[in-house]
Formats: sequence, structure tokens, C-alpha cells
Amino acid sequence: MINLFEYQNKVSLPEEHFENLELFLDYIWNKREKSSYYNEDENREEVQHFLQFLHKTNQLKSNKYVGIIHFENQTINLLPKIFYDSSKEILEDDVKVINSHVLWWLSYCRKIKFPNYQTGLNNEKADFFEILIYLFSKYTKELLNSSIYQKYIEVESELSFVKGRIDFNNYITNNLSRGRNHKVSCVYDSFEMDNNFNQCIKKVTKLLVSASKDYQNKRNLNDILFLLDEVSDIAIGADECKRIIFNPMFSSFETVRDYCVLFLENCISFNYKNSLKLFAFLLPMEYVFEDFIFGFIDREIDGIKPLKKEKKLDQEFKFKLKPDYVLKTKNIQFIADAKYKIVYNDDKDNKDSKNGISQSDLYQMIAYAIRFNTPNIKLFYPKTILCSDKTNHNTIKIEDALANNKLINIESYKLSIIDKDITLGYLKKHKLLFESFENLKTKLKQELEQILFN
Repeated sequence: MINLFEYQNKVSLPEEHFENLELFLDYIWNKREKSSYYNEDENREEVQHFLQFLHKTNQLKSNKYVGIIHFENQTINLLPKIFYDSSKEILEDDVKVINSHVLWWLSYCRKIKFPNYQTGLNNEKADFFEILIYLFSKYTKELLNSSIYQKYIEVESELSFVKGRIDFNNYITNNLSRGRNHKVSCVYDSFEMDNNFNQCIKKVTKLLVSASKDYQNKRNLNDILFLLDEVSDIAIGADECKRIIFNPMFSSFETVRDYCVLFLENCISFNYKNSLKLFAFLLPMEYVFEDFIFGFIDREIDGIKPLKKEKKLDQEFKFKLKPDYVLKTKNIQFIADAKYKIVYNDDKDNKDSKNGISQSDLYQMIAYAIRFNTPNIKLFYPKTILCSDKTNHNTIKIEDALANNKLINIESYKLSIIDKDITLGYLKKHKLLFESFENLKTKLKQELEQILFN
């Protein structure tokens, strides 16, 4: 097992595997689903951004992606940089704890809706990806056992009786002119289970059953395939899956759809040269952190009203300005932006004279303040595993000379998104996976309420 932290440590790989892995990742980068996870430059570029390959030393280094790569019977864990401690050897139990944090963050992300129940983190479900498969397969199997999604689909068929409307052009051309007037070409709506949603579930399930190594997961996935045996094997992309809308009667299927989108956008599995197989599940951590913070605010913090958050920067409307959030409380309006960056500890030995705010972040925040006429800016950074428990709060004040020296207040905060007290033993004591994070949830909620309302 190889453990790589974003932009941090390096790990050697045998030369024969090194070149194969690079070819694999280049291939899957070009085959990936284009999505909002990638910026415009990344969507255009053909060179993969998952890993750095240091050819002089045959070493690997992780970029901004978090997840897992299965390669030639080798597991490569890509872990968040905020857990990196150069003085500590990372053990398998540590990886399980880190993975449980990532899953907790994902549970607040707005592009995926986790089921209401959760599994415990046991030895059989220790792998980050296997836990996700378990959540998807167990929920989907139980849902399909009680109700398989069906919807009306327009069907064209030859019948011995009239159903729906007659396709006269087809009837005259293919039936009446050929002495088959007893057969009527009809077009009608039929309540079918062979629809695009079930086709999407079947595609994702087949992808996962080939990637999973867990017996229970494989069993659940094969049960899903059995239930959907009559559904066609049609390739469904993430974009098409996103567009599937359910009426309130079928709202329980929205969770399955969101899981399918998650897997379709971030899973790659294929046979390379009909011999070696690679599987990858990768998430850009910048997006996860941003979506987690504002998903947490939406669900856990009362008294916050989101406002329209996009404006044009120039008079000709060529450039857009879109902060993460424009929020309004009872007393104040402010712009909030999440930055997944490691900032220095505010201590005597490692004092950051710029208070954790980079030059580029500062320019960006000034543009937001001026264009939105909002002088109050709040920047959210994550605390790392090495940070002290206190909430770091720093302020930079800037005078706007074009607005009679009006002050722009840019405040930066480091938020608690890691619970250092959580161990594998602690996780196993709890029946449900996220019960272990109640203390962290309470602490983060208190920090945000203090920031947003004072």
C-alpha cells in the first residue's frame, strides 16, 4: 500500500510499473467525464493532473486529488494534505481514520446526498472506496426490493388492435402496401422499467462490481443486477444522469441518482491492452472543502440568508465575478470564500506576517468587495493535524482610495474540520459511521456561529 499526501511526500515505484502507471493515468484523464470539478484549463488539457511523475528518481507525488487508485494489485491512497505529519509514519489504521473524515466531509457536500443511515467502520469496510460502494449498494438494493422505478416511455409497435395513436405514414408504407393491413403501427406511452434511470444504475453497478474486492459489496451489487436484469445495457453519462428529475412520489430515488453521478464523474475502470487492469476513484479536494463548508453552513447554521453571488466585472460583460457565497445575517452582509490552503501556525517560531492570506487571495477579495459593494470579507481555511486547538483569527484592513478611503475588512479563519481524538477503536465503538463526529460537528458549529454572528 502506498500513501501519498497532496503535494507533500514522495514514494518510489519500480521502473517497470512507473511507466505503465503514467500511461494509464494519461489515458483515463482523456477518457474522464468533463465536469464542474475541473477548471476550464484542466478540461482542455490532455496531460493528466492526478499524480506527478518524477522521472529522474522514479518517484510519485500526489497533486490535488484525494481518493484511491488500484494498479497491478497495488493500492495507492491519495490523502488530504492537512493530515500530513512528516514526523509520523502513516499506518493502515491512520488511513482508515482519514478516510472516515473524508466521508464525513462528503456527507455535507451538495452534489451527493448520503442515505439517512450509515454503516459502522469495521475491518471489512475499511477502504474509503469500499465504504462508498457499501452505502450505495445497500441503499439501492433495499430501495429496488421495495419499488423499482418505472416511468412512461413512448413506444412504437405493431399491434393487432389500436393503442394510443396510429402512425399512418408507417402503416401505409410498411403494412397496408404489403398486405399486412391486419397489423396496425401504433405509438403509445408504456409504463416501463427499462428507462434511462435504471440503465444508469445498471451501468454504475457493473462498473463497481468489477472494482470491488469486498464479498458483501459484490453480493449486494449482483443482487441489484439481478433485479435489473430486464433493463438494457446502455451507456449513460454523468450529465444525462444529472438531468433525471423525479416527482415527489419517487424522491427516495434522488439519493441513488446522486450516488450514480458521483461514481460516473470520478470512477475510471478499464482493461489496458487486454491484460492489466486499473481502477481509480478521485475527487479534487479543493472542491470538497469548499462544498463541505458551505453545505455545513446551509444545514447546521440558522439565521443565514444566501444572496445572488454572481456579477459582471467589466462594463462589456466579458468577465464574471463569482465568490463562493454572499451571505446576509440580521445585522450584516458579507462575502465568504473557502480556500483549501495550508497557512502557517500563528506561533512564535513560525509567524506568518501576512496572516495566512496570500497575495492572489487578497487581490481577489478586493475585487469582490468593490464590485459587490460589500466591505466585509471572511476567508475560511482548514486547520491541519498540526494546528493548535484555538481558532485563529486574523484581519487585514485596506483603504479604498476611490471610495473616500472606505475600509475593506478581510478576515481569515482556520476552521476545525479534523478531530484528533478520533481513532480506529473510537470509530468501531459507534454503530453508525458519523456518530463519531458529533463532537467535531458541535465544535465547528460553534466556531462558525461565533464568526458569522459576532
